Amino acid sequence: MEQGSSGLRRLAHEIAKFGAVGALGTVVNFGVSNLLWHLTSLQAVRANVIATVVAIGVNYLGFRYFTYRDRDKSARTKELSLFLAFSAVGLVIENGILFAAIYGFGWESSLERNVFKVVGIGLGTLFRFWSYRTWVFKTLPAREAVADAESFLEEAEAAETLPKAEQRVS
Repeated sequence: MEQGSSGLRRLAHEIAKFGAVGALGTVVNFGVSNLLWHLTSLQAVRANVIATVVAIGVNYLGFRYFTYRDRDKSARTKELSLFLAFSAVGLVIENGILFAAIYGFGWESSLERNVFKVVGIGLGTLFRFWSYRTWVFKTLPAREAVADAESFLEEAEAAETLPKAEQRVS
């Protein structure tokens, strides 16, 4: 059970780092889209696509050099290609929801656009987190094995220091 909690701690740490980078990307995304919505005559979804692309660039740098800096770097071209492909799917999710809200339901006030932008970013983020950690920023098998072995050894050492009565399992 303890080994499982070590894995949960690593996942929680990864989610926190992913969230920090994502928060920065979200600020960039909202800032660029709202600037374009209020300062240009671009259609709302087109402006939002531009904002999403800018945020994708910021996010790649944050994920590669902060969140997943310890991950396999041997195939950067493949990594970037996969990142862009999965980011494009996230872009379609985010902007598809905004498109449906504006053109399907007529919800196009500034507040309504931002509310549906939040919904789109939220759903897109769930997809991106799964796809990036599964396909783009793969763990190095050796690092995972070493981390698991170290965790196992720490637990074994801790068990040895417990009095014999506490080691018994009913």
